[in-house]
Amino acid sequence: MREGETRMAYDDRIEAIRKEEFPMLRDSIYLDHAGTTLYPKSLMDSFAAEMMANLLGNPHSASASSQCTTLRIENIRHRVLRFFQADPAEFDLIFVANATAGIKLVNDAFRGFPEGFDYRYHQACHTSLIGVRQEARHSLCLDSGDVDEWVKGRHFEGKTDPHPRPTLFAYPAQSNMDGRRYPLRWCHQLRKTNLDATCPVYTLLDAAAYAATSPLDLSNAETAPDFTVLSFYKIFGFPDLGGLIVKRNTASIFKQRRYFGGGTVDMVVCSREQWHAPKTQSLHEALEDGTLPIHNIIALGLALEAHQKLYGSMADVASHTSFLTREMHQGLERLRHSNGEPVCVMYSASPGDANTSLGSGPVLAFNLRSAPGAWISLAEFEKLAVLKLFHVRTGGVCNPGGIAAALRLEPWEMKQNFSAGFRCGNENDIINGKPTGVIRVSLGAMSTLSDVEKFIAFIEEFYREDYHPPPVPYPEPVIEYNTPDLVVSTIMVYPIKSCGGFRIPADTPWAVRPEGLAWDREWCLVHHGTGLALSQKRYPQMALIRPLIDFSAGQLKVTYRAPLPSTKLTEISIPLSINPDLFKPTDEPNIIESRVCGEGVSTMIYKSSDISTFFSNILGVSCTLARFPPGGSGKSMRHAKAHLQSYQARSTAQSNTQGQLGIHTPPDSDSESEQRRILLSNESPILAITLSSLAVLNRNIMKNGGSPVCAEAFRANVIIGPPPALATSPEASAYSEDHWDMLRIGVHDFKMLGACRRCHMVCINQETATKGEEPFITLAKTRRFNGKVFFGVHMCHMPMIAPNTKDTQCPTISVGDKVMVDPI
Repeated sequence: MREGETRMAYDDRIEAIRKEEFPMLRDSIYLDHAGTTLYPKSLMDSFAAEMMANLLGNPHSASASSQCTTLRIENIRHRVLRFFQADPAEFDLIFVANATAGIKLVNDAFRGFPEGFDYRYHQACHTSLIGVRQEARHSLCLDSGDVDEWVKGRHFEGKTDPHPRPTLFAYPAQSNMDGRRYPLRWCHQLRKTNLDATCPVYTLLDAAAYAATSPLDLSNAETAPDFTVLSFYKIFGFPDLGGLIVKRNTASIFKQRRYFGGGTVDMVVCSREQWHAPKTQSLHEALEDGTLPIHNIIALGLALEAHQKLYGSMADVASHTSFLTREMHQGLERLRHSNGEPVCVMYSASPGDANTSLGSGPVLAFNLRSAPGAWISLAEFEKLAVLKLFHVRTGGVCNPGGIAAALRLEPWEMKQNFSAGFRCGNENDIINGKPTGVIRVSLGAMSTLSDVEKFIAFIEEFYREDYHPPPVPYPEPVIEYNTPDLVVSTIMVYPIKSCGGFRIPADTPWAVRPEGLAWDREWCLVHHGTGLALSQKRYPQMALIRPLIDFSAGQLKVTYRAPLPSTKLTEISIPLSINPDLFKPTDEPNIIESRVCGEGVSTMIYKSSDISTFFSNILGVSCTLARFPPGGSGKSMRHAKAHLQSYQARSTAQSNTQGQLGIHTPPDSDSESEQRRILLSNESPILAITLSSLAVLNRNIMKNGGSPVCAEAFRANVIIGPPPALATSPEASAYSEDHWDMLRIGVHDFKMLGACRRCHMVCINQETATKGEEPFITLAKTRRFNGKVFFGVHMCHMPMIAPNTKDTQCPTISVGDKVMVDPI
């Protein structure tokens, strides 16, 4: 059988077992095997059967169950060493929680040297390896060229301390960021080059990423690393367990380790003298502190069997994932915008790159660019990927050196980004024209060609642009200013952040405050343990928590519109008044600061157990209600973040008017915008949408076979449209709100603050709490600017400059109020 036919036959075999062995996949495409691979059903079934069939005791005993466990563990230890071709006479295996725990164990030994140790690490190291530098007397980050020079005998300058001490060199066998592989021969070459017994060089190999899909061969103890760390869940999916493989001739290093615990000692004296005798029969006995994770180790033995049965040898896995990686790389690399520019900027080496003789693992790192060359936000990419059921990793992937090299970020730039507020996981991922992270897709033993093809098709569908005409056309605004043909169709407030809305009755004037509409997002649900404000994105059933403001009773009445056990409350009332007796004291020592949109705020936490129980029962998570009333200061006050977007060009008439006073430019950062107060809304005091824009959006959704979405999906406060009796074509004014500068609603003026950036929370049906793909998918195709998706506009009230009247003292708006655009 030819090579291509063999690969396809193997792929077909994996495809055939997926439905039965990986039912958790359903329609998902899992491409994050570098994080952890997936566990097969047959492994979990055999583990459950094993647990029910055998009595396993703590190994630190002489009982039959204890001795059975001890024997099983030692047999599995031997099998694992053989799995990596490691001779048990030359190597020992220490079971640890994960690869990081193995690294810390080596670190503990080296920091015990009285004279300390020097540390050198490759720039492609995971943060777990970089952290060792904090314990070293001297540390140095090297690239591959530096290591090759070191191997040739080069001495690095800059170290003035004359005291001889050992050196530890750490590097990955394979980068967890881009899959690049590094020479295993470095271990032996450095050992040969540095023969000074007073300054020995030891090597620590991070094989966690490499061993996941490739055979790790430790058969030659002469050339093997001194220490090798592994993560078994990256190879087998289960159990959650790591390993540290140590060459026995370096075991003396661990005599420097100070800590001992559990069964690692033969004798301890702790009264008038302090003395202990470590175990010496085997290295692992002296290093495995406390009771071993016995059930995980038993599962590891079963995982070895299941892996071989499903996939054959590790060489078979390596061949399969290499084939898929080449197809993925070539497919992404081939994608071009209509102007010829690449869609993907690849950071992983091409499979045919002559400069990577060692090849690359099944990990691809890249970023996306628009046809004109703008970077696509990673946060925006993930929103789409989540909706389309792709599981990938984005960001810095715990590899700062690799990220800095790939993105050409200098240390000063990274520090500057940090000072500007960038943190791991936040959405501000393009700073000063450069991305701060990457998209990483990684393949595993159960990946198939279908996964690869679907991901390439996804990138092509949403990110390949036909540059002529522009990729996201929108009609020029044609609304005639001062037109009386727009009115307020609906007014909504959302008293509890991320919960259901309260529709303002048509005959009720509603107060407008500096922070927004009265009673809008004044409460939130916070997690008891973390203080984080809960969101529909994580808990969709929050949409079914419906508040009703009852002014006659002076209460916020909250109901839940879904079945609950008969013993559970389905309604609760909260006083609208701010009675200090209802809240926990703010100076209570154990009170946790609340966090809203990543921002620390000082909220008032209700102390009623009934309130906590009501919401906790609904969401299935320990939480309580908090209040953030207007008029606060310090952390009891928040400010709007909304600002005009670069695509929101003003109309000619407006530009001419503004040109008389000076050139108008949208602010580049929040600091350029006036500080406007908000309560618990994400970005601005008031959010508005128009029915004409919604109609055009729904028409586009239905063109693709989808169902129209309701205005409530966008959780706007003010919905604007034509009077019910006036029929107009929505195309005439769709998205004209992008270019409005001011609105007059009734007699009150509102300033537009910029377009609303959307996430996939708009895909949650506010009546059923179910989540779909729309409208975000269609918005991503029709309303994406600079890689971000927008719908609706932010605005704030502009106080009247007039003598004291009822309207100036207490501004209100009502359903049916006329709306004038950019009144003169």
